[in-house]
Amino acid sequence: MRLSQFHLRTEKETPADAEVISHKLMLKAGMIRKLAAGLYTWSPLGLRVLRKVEGIVREEMNRAGAIEMAMPSIQPKELWEETGRWAKFGPQLLKIRDRKEQDYCFTPTAEEAVTDFFRQEVASYKQLPVNFYQVTTKFRDEIRPRFGVMRAREFIMKDAYSFHIDDDSLAAEYRNMYDAYSRIFTRLGLKFRAVFADTGAIGGSASHEFHVLADSGEDALAFSETSDYAANVELAEAVSPGERPAPSEALRDIDTPTQKTCEDVAALMGIPLARTAKSIAIVGADAEGNDQFVLALVRGDHMVNEIKLAKLPGLADYRLATEAEIAEFLGSEPGFLGPLNAKKPIRVIADRSVAALADFVVGANKPGFHIAGVNWGRDLPEPETADIRNVVAGDASPDGKGVLGLARGIEVGHVFALGRKYSEAMQAKVLDAGGKAVHPAMGCYGIGVSRIVAAAIEQNHDDNGILWPQAMAPWQVAVCMINPKNDAAVSEAAEALHAELNAAGIDTVLDDRGLRPGAMFADMELIGIPHRVVVSGRGLESGTFEYRARNAAEAENLDRDALLRKLCG
Repeated sequence: MRLSQFHLRTEKETPADAEVISHKLMLKAGMIRKLAAGLYTWSPLGLRVLRKVEGIVREEMNRAGAIEMAMPSIQPKELWEETGRWAKFGPQLLKIRDRKEQDYCFTPTAEEAVTDFFRQEVASYKQLPVNFYQVTTKFRDEIRPRFGVMRAREFIMKDAYSFHIDDDSLAAEYRNMYDAYSRIFTRLGLKFRAVFADTGAIGGSASHEFHVLADSGEDALAFSETSDYAANVELAEAVSPGERPAPSEALRDIDTPTQKTCEDVAALMGIPLARTAKSIAIVGADAEGNDQFVLALVRGDHMVNEIKLAKLPGLADYRLATEAEIAEFLGSEPGFLGPLNAKKPIRVIADRSVAALADFVVGANKPGFHIAGVNWGRDLPEPETADIRNVVAGDASPDGKGVLGLARGIEVGHVFALGRKYSEAMQAKVLDAGGKAVHPAMGCYGIGVSRIVAAAIEQNHDDNGILWPQAMAPWQVAVCMINPKNDAAVSEAAEALHAELNAAGIDTVLDDRGLRPGAMFADMELIGIPHRVVVSGRGLESGTFEYRARNAAEAENLDRDALLRKLCG
């Protein structure tokens, strides 16, 4: 490839509307151009990177035994009504209507379409297991698209769906896909973690997310520093801290006229924040489905985990209590809430760490006061105990091996064991070995192909631009010519080297645009080419080429044989 015959337009200025480094660098490098909010055109340069990612994804999916197909991006309302997701999916589902006034959606995911295909094509357990996948454009109508292609409305996704006669077969394919994803992200040269995750709106019984580790990641991850345990903070278990100490303090009121937070109360009393408990007033449902006032307690230095809380009985659709409800049940106002002295019966749920506290401090349910020296069993009934907080660095790992550390991650892949949620809803059946019609178990496996490109940049960049992992770079080597118009020998040597490297299977671009060295080198660094070779008249006279790896501090002069050994391995 000659750059003189390729479209490459870089920018010197940082775009004003770009928030994260990947968005800034993709715009500066000319990889993408904004068409509308959350919609981007991929330039020839950006598309080369995208195709590199797609190629590795396809190779590993094929290697794992999945079969590629293509499903429509526009799908009829009737399919989505079968699963109830036409209404449940929410405003992210872009709904459209054709000239016949028929309703369709621009699909964000393809469980309905693939299940419809399956129920028409597969009739017997003898045809199972089977795994269908596609690489295609998806659309989700994000309320606030941002971060470039990281959270765009239109995106490229690889989605796969497997069908199984029983749960054991599904478990085997789940592991197969987990291993395939690990190979994909390893081949792409990314630092990543596979973490336990919540199944969310997709549903199912098991779920792992694959995250590219980056400080700018939106997701918080917890991992053991001495084992393979890793989980999204939303799901990571906070283990019990151990036995509760015996009471040693008397119960007493503390005057806190303006201290409404645990931090302020702890500072006033001169005690550790971990000796305080914060109270979150919510409304759930009792066994009969009626509203129930609930007080959830977490330690003052911890944060409540809303996903864990919502998994408890009666709290699936909980909401925050209103000030009127707080006054009715507790006789107080926010900032001074606690489990003692409630006006009406309430349900109290204590996090494990709070249940293990002795002599702790809570709100007194009286404006301007807190209570110190509180103890379970003596001053309060033993609480309903549950894990309802986010883990923090230094917590014991749930697998009993070491302690947890925290990192930020960008989700780029997700595997789900769906079970029979969709096959039952859409009445997809096959005959089992006994001739009985049964609903197959399903798995779902997604990779955000376009998101990987942005995530790789978030993980691999410096002040000069992108540092692509070699497998993702638009070209592996850039051959740069110095003053080729006035030196035929330079042009001839550069073209010969360019041809030789490509013939050896090394994807190489020839920068024959005739730019000055500074501008030419700046472009190559910005777009992230892993290896740069400079051909100049001075170098030819000495029998050398100037070589510099993108991540190296200095260039080195190499003769032809040494250069080829370096580049060809």
